[in-house]
Amino acid sequence: MQAPLIRAPTPTLLVLLPGLDGTDVFFRPLLAALPAWVTPRVVCFPPTGANEYSDLLRIVREALSDLPACYVLGSSFSGPLALMLAAAEPDKVRGVILSVSFVRPPRPLYARLKFASVAPVIWAIRACRRIPVWLFSGPTDQLRRDKSETWRRVSARTVAARIRALLDVDARGVLRDCPQPVLCLAGRRDGIVPPRNVREITSVRPSVQVRLINGRHFAMYTNPTAAAAAIAEFLTRGKSS
Repeated sequence: MQAPLIRAPTPTLLVLLPGLDGTDVFFRPLLAALPAWVTPRVVCFPPTGANEYSDLLRIVREALSDLPACYVLGSSFSGPLALMLAAAEPDKVRGVILSVSFVRPPRPLYARLKFASVAPVIWAIRACRRIPVWLFSGPTDQLRRDKSETWRRVSARTVAARIRALLDVDARGVLRDCPQPVLCLAGRRDGIVPPRNVREITSVRPSVQVRLINGRHFAMYTNPTAAAAAIAEFLTRGKSS
């Protein structure tokens, strides 16, 4: 007796919006782990220029102008941007994935430190963060190499501007009114965007699906197989509903 044929999932376009670095660098392990029926497209942000969410929304909409229906993943900084895109393109966006993200500044303390979100301070913080990376990982360590790449490609001035933008954001209304299904993908031990953000997202919109994966803020990077599985499950459910 012949085994029943299993129908492969139909091809699906997934647009990925990056975090503060605005590059594809930290998406690379996830892109490699996604199933073949998912076609990913990363929209990188310009390394210079305006960095308010409204400015980046225009850039993303332009990049998507020639694309068919798609799902959108917003990583960290870009979670609110993904929701704004879904509101602006309701006929194109089929679902939203908020990955290690938030709808308001992820910690109340961050908003009170907005005055420090300037290029010299961000440069000093980045310099301090390089020390453990260089001390405790060898030159062939992939995370070390990837962090170094983002530091070369994106200036402290640009990162500071994006931090100021996220400290002013409030996407609760956009999330509440979002007509598409939403997945919240979070790292179990994320100290940068802690669990209170998941609770806030689900309190604003109880229908949000939540998937926790092992890892910290870079869980999609360090645990790409689990992240890809959660994303694939969400895309499959969205197409069958």
